[in-house]
Amino acid sequence: MRLFNNPTSSRSPSHLLRLVIMLAYHTQLTGPVNGGRAVGRSTCDMVTDYLLKKGYRRTEEIFRQEVKDIDENGKPREHSDPSAPNKFLPAGKYLGAFKHFARWVDNGIDLYKFELSKLLWPLFIYSYLRLVGQGSYAHAQEFLEQIRGRFEKTHPDELKTLAVMTLSQHVRENAFAKVYLENQYIIPISKSLTGHLFHFLERDLEQCGAIVLDIIQQHCRVDSVDRGPIEPFSFEAIYRRARHQDLDEVDIQEGIPGISYRSGLANRNILDNAAALKLGPLPLEPDLRSDVIAELEEEDRRHEPPPDGVPTLVEEFNVMHSIKKESGDSPQRTDIPYPPSRARDVVMEMQKVRENRDRFRIEGRTGGIGPAISVCMLTFHNHLSSIACIDFSRDQELVAVGTTESYIRVWSMNGKALKSRVPGEENLKVNNRKLIGHSGPVYTVAFSDSIANLDHNIYEDECKSRPETDSNLLLSCSYDGQVRLWSLDTWSCLCIYRGHDGPVSALSWSPHGHYFVTGGWDKTVRVWSQDHASAQRLLVGHDTMISAVTWHPNGTYVFSASDETDTTIRMWSVLTGHPVRIFTGHAEYISALECAPNGKILASADIAGNIFLWDIEKGTRIKRCRGHGRNGIWSLSFSVESNVLVSGGQDNTVRVWDVEMPAEGSRPANQQDGDGTIVATGGQPDGKQAGQTTQPASGATSGAGKRKGKEVMITPDQISAFPTKKTPVLKVQFTRMNLVLASGCYYPEIQDAAR
Repeated sequence: MRLFNNPTSSRSPSHLLRLVIMLAYHTQLTGPVNGGRAVGRSTCDMVTDYLLKKGYRRTEEIFRQEVKDIDENGKPREHSDPSAPNKFLPAGKYLGAFKHFARWVDNGIDLYKFELSKLLWPLFIYSYLRLVGQGSYAHAQEFLEQIRGRFEKTHPDELKTLAVMTLSQHVRENAFAKVYLENQYIIPISKSLTGHLFHFLERDLEQCGAIVLDIIQQHCRVDSVDRGPIEPFSFEAIYRRARHQDLDEVDIQEGIPGISYRSGLANRNILDNAAALKLGPLPLEPDLRSDVIAELEEEDRRHEPPPDGVPTLVEEFNVMHSIKKESGDSPQRTDIPYPPSRARDVVMEMQKVRENRDRFRIEGRTGGIGPAISVCMLTFHNHLSSIACIDFSRDQELVAVGTTESYIRVWSMNGKALKSRVPGEENLKVNNRKLIGHSGPVYTVAFSDSIANLDHNIYEDECKSRPETDSNLLLSCSYDGQVRLWSLDTWSCLCIYRGHDGPVSALSWSPHGHYFVTGGWDKTVRVWSQDHASAQRLLVGHDTMISAVTWHPNGTYVFSASDETDTTIRMWSVLTGHPVRIFTGHAEYISALECAPNGKILASADIAGNIFLWDIEKGTRIKRCRGHGRNGIWSLSFSVESNVLVSGGQDNTVRVWDVEMPAEGSRPANQQDGDGTIVATGGQPDGKQAGQTTQPASGATSGAGKRKGKEVMITPDQISAFPTKKTPVLKVQFTRMNLVLASGCYYPEIQDAAR
């Protein structure tokens, strides 16, 4: 050992290494006597410790390679030892081989990535177990540190187990390692990919092929499957999901017996719920901004100055569309292409500013007591249980219903005659029209954006007609798998959008128009542009049918919910088509979704009577609101300030909720329930007269009311409830002036009989 005291010795390092190895071999194989005890493996440890101390890392690694087939007793290692494969490959090549193979998978054709990525986990875990098992601890640690980030989200528990296996003895004794080393890892791959894979491994034999092939040969079993490539967006994957065939028999066998993880065909995407989001408002188009400001300045000059404390229209516009606000966490205007602005857009933005200034304001936290919100209820009679969905136009001029008899009917809410540009119908005076085209029940109808028009033509000097700001388009989706775009000028179908494999259950217009989103029974969400017959984005990730969809106010994200089997809510980026948040917590069918105007809060409701409020940025639940009975909450809507939520449900009530009131934990101390709820009482469904406010009670119960022997639980954040007369509420909507519109269908004896 004194040979290494002088690093500048005339002997070459390789010659000195050979002497050390010979000494170590002789010591281990002959077992020199030292006081009657065999030195054995400790000599090798002394040598490696000395080499590492002096900085001879490369020499230490070569030394380990030379003595790796010697066990602790100084005898040749038996080949049956699972931690020591028959063929030892250079330890320094495992990291480079994995990176080379992973780079080939990541940079390959998208159609192949999904299946080829199945090999990465077994390649990773067997490489690490080999390195540790053969004593290449330095290389094993480096390998784990550099590669583990790829699997942090999918295998967190396995990585924790691997991190504590740092000695070859651990590999031999650890139950987790034994499972992998004593069983073959089954990898199902399409036949078309098998040849592609092995051709690459043979071609790049030196870079990674030798190690990958050796691991596959000793530890894996590649099952060649006669099917097309499988990846989340392939036709075969979508076809199988639509028929509840997410996993073939061979896919169920993937992996190690007893290990439940599979590569992803179960369609549970794992993602980073802390990824940065752009939740700010979408900036206005520069030309549109300048045009709107110019016209608002003219409007301010046309009218007398507003009363003290009331801002001018220009001042209100600058608050609504602050450049600082739009330049913060807002998306870029150019991220999503929109048509250029028109005169109609200028007038609509002007009117939005006016209505925002003149609205009924709901300031600050209400404390569960106020404000005095008004609800206008429209009830449909003599409908014969045929109405499936309802929607109001944003200018409060029209209401549309979709029926189970496959037609749509549109009414004028003020009773005036509907406009028509059909030749010969100039003098037709009717206040409702029927739209026929679907061949199955209509599940959702949605009006395009609209607003009350100006009382004068701002383009009169330019000899232009006054731009129309009413709803001129209507979308509908149906059991027949079609999405139809209807003209409310000619009362005819303009376009049929086909793409879903099965019924289309939900749709919603983008806040800025032009785009809309749909969800169907085929478990897919699709983003469409009204001037394209095919979907612009196909969003795949849910395990069951889509029950509700909605948009983020800036139009950059969409939300979708799945039924009672999946019960997840996913937030998708329209730009990339990838999920950016997953919200879990519902246990029942999710029946309604709504995003707050401030873009920070998402509300969801289910058929169990629960309303969940979610923090979008954090991806966490804020609180649960309870008060509705079971059987469904069909509609949600936020106030302009985003601090009040209104809901309508199957229990014949419209309920108003304080969004900013603290979560369930803030309740009277003497309540004994575990959910932050109080028991409502009285003769009405929740024990109050119409519009009566609900305040936290001082005891566990505040009266004597029950519904068929079941207590109706109400959280303290309910502001008020408006019972109807046997009318389940299908639609609620806050107007831009903070008035609530609600609508439902009157069920007289039918509902009593059901009870």
